[in-house]
Amino acid sequence: MPKAKTLNNAPDTASVSYEAALKELESLVAQMESGQLPLADLLSGYQRGAELLGYCRAQLDAVEQQIKVLDNGALKSWTPT
Repeated sequence: MPKAKTLNNAPDTASVSYEAALKELESLVAQMESGQLPLADLLSGYQRGAELLGYCRAQLDAVEQQIKVLDNGALKSWTPT
């Protein structure tokens, strides 16, 4: 099983897309949940996961703010068609 990426060798979140960050986060969670990572890798994985989660949340917040601007300050509910 591949080791979790550490903060030192992982790409900076500012240089990746939301989708790439989310995919990395999902992969990281799966590795951690497998129970096969050494404790040191779990810690670095947790740190990287927290960084990725913060990045994804910030991206979603930015999109939400853009939608509010487009909808004249009112965030409208969305229902799938």
